[in-house]
Amino acid sequence: MMSNRRLSHSRPCWGEPTCRKSQSDSVHIVTWNVGSAVPPEDIASLFGPSVSEGNVDMFVIGFQEVNSMINKRLKDALFSDQWSELCMDTLSPSGYVLVASQRMQGVLLLVFSKYRHLPFLRGVQTQSTRTGLGGCWGNKGGVSARMTVFGHPVCFLNCHLPAHMRNLEQRMEDFESILQQQQFDGGAASGVLDHDVVFWFGDLNFRIEDYDIHVVKCAIDSNKLPLLWERDQLNMAKITEPILEGFNEGQLSFPPTYKFDVGTHTYDTSAKKRKPAWTDRILWRLRRTGSPVPTHNAALQRGLTSWLGGATKVTQHLYRSHMGYTISDHKPVSASFSLHFPFRVDTPLVELQVNKEWYKVSDATVRFTVASTYQRSSWDWVAIYKVGFRHHKDYQAYTWAKGEPAAQVTFSEEDLPRDDCEYILGYYSNSLNSIVGPTACRSDSSDDSSEDDSTLVLLAPNSRSPSPKTGKHQHHRHRRSRSPAVPALPSNPLPALQGLSLSPRSKENEARSRSPCSAAKKERLISPDAVQSPTLSPRSPVSPGSGVTAPEALIAALVGEHRPAQVSPPGVKQMGKMGEINNI
Repeated sequence: MMSNRRLSHSRPCWGEPTCRKSQSDSVHIVTWNVGSAVPPEDIASLFGPSVSEGNVDMFVIGFQEVNSMINKRLKDALFSDQWSELCMDTLSPSGYVLVASQRMQGVLLLVFSKYRHLPFLRGVQTQSTRTGLGGCWGNKGGVSARMTVFGHPVCFLNCHLPAHMRNLEQRMEDFESILQQQQFDGGAASGVLDHDVVFWFGDLNFRIEDYDIHVVKCAIDSNKLPLLWERDQLNMAKITEPILEGFNEGQLSFPPTYKFDVGTHTYDTSAKKRKPAWTDRILWRLRRTGSPVPTHNAALQRGLTSWLGGATKVTQHLYRSHMGYTISDHKPVSASFSLHFPFRVDTPLVELQVNKEWYKVSDATVRFTVASTYQRSSWDWVAIYKVGFRHHKDYQAYTWAKGEPAAQVTFSEEDLPRDDCEYILGYYSNSLNSIVGPTACRSDSSDDSSEDDSTLVLLAPNSRSPSPKTGKHQHHRHRRSRSPAVPALPSNPLPALQGLSLSPRSKENEARSRSPCSAAKKERLISPDAVQSPTLSPRSPVSPGSGVTAPEALIAALVGEHRPAQVSPPGVKQMGKMGEINNI
């Protein structure tokens, strides 16, 4: 009897690249100094009440003081660290994929996005800067992740700055050093402050000056927090320190989040009697209008922004602490934002096309077409991902994306998954460090009614290997498999589908070709600098705010997504080395 497996297939968001004015995109940021503690069982409340509904576009989490003892670091190098696992367990079932991850000893940064946004988060890069012990130790410093979000450069910076009241000057020096040292390759934003939007958060360790501990506690107990705002070191530094110019922060309407007796809601009762302080902060900065950008496309970007009307805006909707957690001497802090871009680059760079039915192995063919503005790498790959996958290395099978701009790849029978699940195809760009062409992708600005989903059915031959539930394939299943991010499909091959259904590869198959995550070959990528200086299409004149179409060259020049030489990622197991997923 033949088994029946399904592949998600929908009409891709393809056609001429577009710039559209769109609704706001939501970003939820969490920062927490976890004090080397073991993660709690449930952290869902950190992400808001509607995390399971998928109403947030991106989640960004910054941890400090993650346990980094030598035995723990060795274990984390072989497996995923506990905090990353917990975040993925919480967010992946709701359709969020880990886009970027960077760890420097105890400082960890994770960036998650909705699956459907993956094609429009490009040029993902991460950096880390050590400032502890004069720059030799990573217990203090900053880690960052940058990317273009619908064509706009955005940077997330998680810092752990020096402690103690007396070290205000050292905190400022370390922050300035982090900004100077963190440089990114290619594109329009090489430095942190060159990005259109910067989110800066972490255990920044700023304290409350002048008042003694009794005055501070009395102000907290009587809810007279504005009295403490005036003596908060960060608030005062924003007035006097040029490096902090332009950084904004919401009102500190919650009590100081440091320092508590572990396991309690009581401020420090130890012999040191440290004063409560708002050490855990979340700030943002918009690039100043008209400020120079280190790119030959600066005038073009300003002109297009003016043409479409408006500028990038950030609105904070929520800024709060989570006082219920007691595993650390710090309380977590979260903030919710809306990002409103004046225009939106929302067309995938790669279109994937598959047959609607796979009756035999030769049908397991994926055709793809590449936009003229995208320079492919020979280390790009097309992969099969289980619905609810956790990150780009969490694939079930892959094949190198060779061939001409209009090309195709075929999966071998040995590589095809055998689990009775639903799967998704994705085209991974080695140069942009992101999945730039998934199946079933749809821009938020497109009309829901335009979607045309259909099921692809793969009927396996009788000679297939035994079911994964028996025999040698059983122990190769992904651990911690979560519920799909979309509703399960009926067996009828006609209804709408969101994923592809296959199973893990055996060890023999893994040995046949190197994983794209373990290739060590270096490669020089060709930069699309040869694109001619674009001008707006003759059909351009439209009123700001309406949907507009721009030529491909314009978008390529505007986004500046070319990258220099890339080195393929180091070898990792199938689930990936989570502490350094995008440290490639």
